[in-house]
Amino acid sequence: MKAIAFLLSLIFIALPVRAALPLPPAPQIDARAWLLIDTASGLPLAEKNADAAVEPASLTKLMTAYLVFSAIKEGRLALEQTLPVSEKAWKAEGSRMFLDPKKPAKVDDLLKGVIVQSGNDACIVLAEAIAGSEEGFAAMMNEQARRLGLTGTHYLNATGLPHPQHVTTARDLARLSSALIRAFPEFYKLYSLKEYRYNGITQPNRNRLLFIDPTVDGVKTGHTKGAGYCLIASAKRDRRRLLSVVLGTQSDAARAMESQKLLNYGFQFFETVRLYPANQAVATLRLYKGDKSDAHAGFVSDFYVTVPRGTAGHIQAQIISRQPLLAPLRRGQRIATLRLSIDGSHLADYPLVALENVAVAGLLGRTWDNLLLMFK
Repeated sequence: MKAIAFLLSLIFIALPVRAALPLPPAPQIDARAWLLIDTASGLPLAEKNADAAVEPASLTKLMTAYLVFSAIKEGRLALEQTLPVSEKAWKAEGSRMFLDPKKPAKVDDLLKGVIVQSGNDACIVLAEAIAGSEEGFAAMMNEQARRLGLTGTHYLNATGLPHPQHVTTARDLARLSSALIRAFPEFYKLYSLKEYRYNGITQPNRNRLLFIDPTVDGVKTGHTKGAGYCLIASAKRDRRRLLSVVLGTQSDAARAMESQKLLNYGFQFFETVRLYPANQAVATLRLYKGDKSDAHAGFVSDFYVTVPRGTAGHIQAQIISRQPLLAPLRRGQRIATLRLSIDGSHLADYPLVALENVAVAGLLGRTWDNLLLMFK
């Protein structure tokens, strides 16, 4: 049976209509690549070269920490657990937390060494504890990158030390950072620590915005000669969280200044609204050959959208469903598309999924629906 395109238009009338502010262009950012997103909606608010392959430097440590957080959450590692310091870790190049090879280190200390002090030695100790070797850990990093949809990322180490095949993109870094904040709120608070002292040595967090903007609570800096000065920064104001990725600036001060410009732009000129709560039917679609005749389509988590400030009341939505829709259905299966526009200008498309399982009907029900479909 040839599929028939089915289009249903809905207009949101619950949102108040206000006069829209003129949207100025994004500020000029002196960096090789950059991206600004709202973490609730995931929408990019401004970007340049966001999909270009770049050297991640110590921004690599976000994935290192992600896997350590996962290991702790799953009970494979404990904060109070002590780990031996290998010779490889002790001799690590670049930034270090100055581990003592004769003194095992607690996982809690090592995490702070990775996050605050950007310690390459701490990364290697944790990698070896989780995977047996840094090489094995890099394979785990790549597998997790695949699961998170980081299509432009490839890891060869846990530290971010340069290698031609050790690459990522600004968009992937934003996805990874957002996933980390969402999945591990109990650990994310570590990224707001302004300094950490270990082995008698106090080192400050290199994220300057922590010291000058009280709304900034993370995330991570990076620097090598090839990568330039990089910063992923996140700020929360009035329950909104924005995240900026700035890569390849000329100085420590520049990465902070350019990140601040992006964050201020996003908070001033955009707003984020929740259009649908989780598990609420956005549309009810005709279903054939199922033990139910209708399928409820929606989102399994709260659905947010970010738009220019003052335009939320102008949002229009269309539900696009490919018919006929046939059972069985499983919860979470994509069955339609939500197309959003503002005053006729296309904004974005989002997948709508089945909100419940629907089994196949019995023989009589399937036979009846076959007859109905013959006349469609």
